[in-house]
Amino acid sequence: MTNLKLGLIGDNIAHSSAPLLHITAGALCGQTVSYDRLVPRALGMAFDAVFDMAQENGYRGLNITYPYKEIATRRVKIPDPLVRVIGAVNTVVFTAGETLGYNTDYTGFVAAYHAEFGHQAPEITCVIGTGGVGKAVAFGLLALDARVIRCVDLDIAKAEALAVALRAAGTATRIETYADIATAARGASGLVNCTPVGMVGYDGTPLPPALMQGAVWAFDAVYTPVETQFLTDAAAAGLATLSGYELFFEQGVAAWHIFTDLPLERAALRRAIAPARPDTPV
Repeated sequence: MTNLKLGLIGDNIAHSSAPLLHITAGALCGQTVSYDRLVPRALGMAFDAVFDMAQENGYRGLNITYPYKEIATRRVKIPDPLVRVIGAVNTVVFTAGETLGYNTDYTGFVAAYHAEFGHQAPEITCVIGTGGVGKAVAFGLLALDARVIRCVDLDIAKAEALAVALRAAGTATRIETYADIATAARGASGLVNCTPVGMVGYDGTPLPPALMQGAVWAFDAVYTPVETQFLTDAAAAGLATLSGYELFFEQGVAAWHIFTDLPLERAALRRAIAPARPDTPV
């Protein structure tokens, strides 16, 4: 394999670093990689048509991002039973015989959490947003032995559906659902943003700073920008923070190993693609 064709399907992905990660990973492995941003609305096509176009045009695989992670499950075979329960995929690989779907958000979040917080328990965690990434992070919290997971969504039916799936795992973690963010955040140890609010093009924060008081840690699944308003407010309130960039990096490395069997030097990749921080000289 000397040329690898990859792509990302999603909305609002002009600033995504996924192309940089995979093209750089390829260069580190002596591999030529092309990586296309595929925005259904910009192409004047529905998700399924873009998916089919990629498969028919020789793509090895796709990353899937907001808001298509759940829709994509209809188009793939999912080898991992847990990912079938999560109900969202962010990585697709086209093989000669079948199209396979994976969720590296789940494993990426667990790896990023351990790297930043060690074995500190998540305790009572408020998860704002129960779409594709919210599902993956919630199951990650289950694996991390969170004492309570509060699923928060303005669409309470979505929160309740996730709660049913989490309870079916049969762990000791208590699962709660909320439509009101203020009530859900009260008394929480961890605050997690799994909505697109704060992303480039979706300015703001899903949680007013006053509601962060008393929490211990915060994670934002958004990584463009790296320093979101949600994390800035959390740090100002004295919370330990975990950037969505860490999830992005971990899920990207895992996706690379799904797309290829080539070994990858993680440290070299991290150095090569490290984003400039606001206080970093250019």
